[in-house]
Order: sequence, then structure tokens, then C-alpha cells
Amino acid sequence: MLILGAELLVRAAVRLVAHLKVRPLIIGLTIVAFGSSAPQLTVSLQATLAHNTDIAVGSVIGSSIFTILVILGLSALIMPLRVSRQLVRLDIPLLIGASALVFALAWNETLTPLDGIVLLAALVLYLGLLLRQSQHSPHTPSAYTPPPRTPWIRSALLILTGLVLLIGAGHLLLDAAVDLASELGLSERVIGLTIVAISTSLPQLATSLLAAVRGQRDIAVGNVIGGNLFNLLGVLGFTALVAPSPLSVSPNALAFDLPVLLGVTLLCLPVFYSGYRVTRVEGLLFLALYLAYGLHVASFTTGMPLAGKLEHLMLFYVLPALLAFLLFTSVRAWRRQHHTRPLP
Repeated sequence: MLILGAELLVRAAVRLVAHLKVRPLIIGLTIVAFGSSAPQLTVSLQATLAHNTDIAVGSVIGSSIFTILVILGLSALIMPLRVSRQLVRLDIPLLIGASALVFALAWNETLTPLDGIVLLAALVLYLGLLLRQSQHSPHTPSAYTPPPRTPWIRSALLILTGLVLLIGAGHLLLDAAVDLASELGLSERVIGLTIVAISTSLPQLATSLLAAVRGQRDIAVGNVIGGNLFNLLGVLGFTALVAPSPLSVSPNALAFDLPVLLGVTLLCLPVFYSGYRVTRVEGLLFLALYLAYGLHVASFTTGMPLAGKLEHLMLFYVLPALLAFLLFTSVRAWRRQHHTRPLP
């Protein structure tokens, strides 16, 4: 229902807006981006109104971690992904800034309506930067083909159907997640970080994997980065703005989940910069990191001693080796890109 609702909403909205002869870029930046974030927004809003704020916040954080490590990892396994220079120069630094901004605003363990306004203003700024950059970039022929003209009433009905499916699916998912958390004795934070986060990321997963299979590697990467920006700035911002009371942020999320999100986002910069691509080996690395993250969350929640061993292994062995490898590849990429021929 989440995937079908998002698909109907995007397709019908694109057809409806096309009647107004709006530029394809604007459609992509607004309607399509909103469609990919609609499942997350639906679940977060319903969780907030039901006073399940740990699910509302945890699902956004968990979804952002899942999309980078799992969706990019699986897509790179299908076909090594190409990364555009704009992503490295603009979108990735902005995503790092958005992750740091959420971390800073949540430092006092709450997200207030004022924090929501700040996040939404940052999203508007991002869209403005994209629009300005597109206007100053060299004109290239667009591969966009307008959709066939259909009656606006039909498009409006499809939009309504998509919204109903999204709301219904969000309600079912939220109720099931709360029941599962209570029956298994798990915290709502853990359910939000795992089951809810993965469920709301299914449309992005389907889009990126399909794009990788079809060879549209730019879309596979851009969908993940753009979706995370909309989730962190748009979904969290709007949810904090309309919440009946300030959103509470779990101390565990501050101590572990948000630093992991910031670290994963920072990891993208050297990986993308070294060759402007994501190789299959790097895709396996992303998947392995998510497996370690999932094992830590599960073991920490259940009180297993594996959590402490994983932390020791990651801090003293895996992370130093990973940092050394990324430093080596980044320096090599920089020297290759700035290499000058010696004088004869």
C-alpha cells in the first residue's frame, strides 16, 4: 500500500502539474521528491499525533541510515554507480550539514516548532540553490517527454486514491509496530529504527534498484541523497512544526543513532570523491556496516554482551582501518585529478 500509494500520487501529480506547463525540473524538485518522502511523512505525522514520538523521530533517522548503507550498497552490487560532480560539490556537503543541523537542534532532547521552522527554511534554501544552479548551468537537451493529456478530474481522483492508500498504510504500519514493540518488550525507538524505517524506505529501494538495473546510475544515487535531504529537513521539520507538543528525542538516539547517521553521511564524501563512483567493493562495505549497526541495536536492546564486543571491534579495529583506507583513496584521487605533466 505504501509503494502503490506513493506511485499513484507521483504519477497523477506529474500529469496534473504538466497541464500548467511547469518546467520538468520544478516537477522533479517538488512532486517527485515529495512522493518519495510521503510514506515517511505519513507515518511520522500519525506517530506524533498518537504520542509515539520515538517512532516518529527514530524512523526518520533509521530510514536515512538504511537508504545510504543498504539501498546504495545493493544498487552498487547490481552495477557500479556513477556519481555526478554536483553531488560531491553541493548535495553531499548539504546533506552533511542537514545531519549536523538535526543533531545540534536535538541536543537538548527535544525538537520544538521553532526547530521545525529552521529545518523547513533549510529545505527551502536547498531547493532555491538547486533552482539557481539549474538556471546558470549550460542548457542541455531534456530527455523529458510530457505525459499524455488526461482529464484533470481523473488525475485529482488518482491523487486522492494515493493519499488514502498512504494514510491507511501508515495507520496499519504504526499500529502493528506499537503492538510488536509491546509484545516483544522492545522500545519504540528500536521498532522505529528498524521495521518502520525499512518499510517507509521501500519506495526508494524499489526506485534505486530499478534505476540500477536499467543503467540509470545517476538516478539511483540522486534518489538516495535527495530523499534523505527531504526526510531530515522536510519530514522532521513539518512533523516538529505541527506536533501538539515538542518532539522528544531519546538519549540513546543522541548517544548512538545520530552520531552513526552523521558518520555514515560523512563517509559518502570520500567514497564518492574517489573516482566519482561507488564500486561493488564499496557497496559490500556499506552493507557490512549496516549489518554491524543492526547487530549492535539488537544486542544492546536485548542486553546481550555482543554489544560491548561490537563497540570495541568497531572503535579500535574497523574504524581506524576504514579511515586509513578512505584517506589513501582520497589522496590518490586528489593527486590523479590535479596531476600536472612534468616539463620535458
